[in-house]
Amino acid sequence: MFLTRRALPRRTFLKGAGVTVALPLLDAMVPALKAATASTPRLGFVYVSNGVIQEQWNPAPSKDGATFDLSPILKPLAPVSDYVNILSGLAHLQADTFGDGTGDHPRASAVWLTGVHAYDRTQPGVEVRLATTADQYAARVIGTGTQLPSLELNLDSPTQGACDSGDCFYVNTISWRNETTPNVAESHPRIVFERLFGDGGSAAQRLALARSEGSILDSVVGEVSRLSGTLGNGDRTKLNEYLDSVREIEQRIQNTEARGAQSIELPERPVDVPETFEEHTKLMFDLQTLAFRADSTRVFTLIMARELSSRTYPNIGVPEQHHAVSHHRNDPELIAKKAKIDNYHVQLFTYFLEKLKATPDGDGNLLDHSLIVYGGGMGNGNLHRHTDLPCLLAGKLGGQFQTGRHIDYPQNTPMSNLLLTILDKAGVHMDKIGDSTGPLKPDYLSV
Repeated sequence: MFLTRRALPRRTFLKGAGVTVALPLLDAMVPALKAATASTPRLGFVYVSNGVIQEQWNPAPSKDGATFDLSPILKPLAPVSDYVNILSGLAHLQADTFGDGTGDHPRASAVWLTGVHAYDRTQPGVEVRLATTADQYAARVIGTGTQLPSLELNLDSPTQGACDSGDCFYVNTISWRNETTPNVAESHPRIVFERLFGDGGSAAQRLALARSEGSILDSVVGEVSRLSGTLGNGDRTKLNEYLDSVREIEQRIQNTEARGAQSIELPERPVDVPETFEEHTKLMFDLQTLAFRADSTRVFTLIMARELSSRTYPNIGVPEQHHAVSHHRNDPELIAKKAKIDNYHVQLFTYFLEKLKATPDGDGNLLDHSLIVYGGGMGNGNLHRHTDLPCLLAGKLGGQFQTGRHIDYPQNTPMSNLLLTILDKAGVHMDKIGDSTGPLKPDYLSV
């Protein structure tokens, strides 16, 4: 790698022993990138399960795309509300039962990024298959040339909750490479970190790393020093802030693993994750922010809560299991508890959006140049309805989207139309995905 070039290529890496560290966008790269830098699209899809309390999610209807007041569940979005659109009226009717036996919950997560009905595997001779998901169509176009074409994450372990009709593979991932190949969603921060920054080696080496206070960046300190000498003051500050972020996240992972190493022997794959759901969520969002900042990947999916999740939330006053609470049977106490869960998920998602907004990127910040879709394949969890889905868009995708609006589409507008619209604005041009009937109309989202 030539560090003395006047204009650095965007795909510049620092390399050490078993470590490859991509760099954030620096001013020194802009001449090499020219105008394309500011329009690099990044897409994310965050899934939440078991429906929402729709009356506390939806803002007041506004058919003209006007600004909105945040509903009770969405109030945590206040710091970033000018970057957000709320879409009502969307549906995934392919998640309804066609009399084929597949459960409502697996169909909900299976349809979310495909618009395709989940095939029933409980009948003899029926293959396990679905369809290519929207994130993977995007990865084939905007993910080429990046270290990871896409990144699949999961905050809700497959051991959490059961599976309707035994269809676990439909709820454990929302990303499918093709109709027969689901992508495994990773829940362990250390493995995600290693995919981004280097191989952690054997179990013994990982155990030693967990107990050490060193950093993977120690092996690239020489290259950092040489590179810094070629940069201006602004770029040196950006570089140092970015590397500090890498060190800080690494230390949090080491602390988590060190706690686990005191009580169990590390297996060939690490098993320790942060002790609380909130710590785990924020750490994974921090890793994804780094991945976007370093342009290591431009496409990700994340399951915040799996369908049928049995997770409890005693820290917010909900000791009952999420799935059980979602079947509230119009009990005011259970409705209030489900709304608390929905609100808490939005709080954690807002943490991510604020991180993106605070991270400089080109002529703006990462939230300016990204679009993150937040929602799920079930609207009314109590009745297993796949209509009026929770759907939140965050980010401007390089100026492609107007934001700060609530758009109330006609009931049962296919959510696949939204997927088609998003892909088109990201430069992924398709005639159809799933049951789409065309781009969203009227198009209140475009600038």
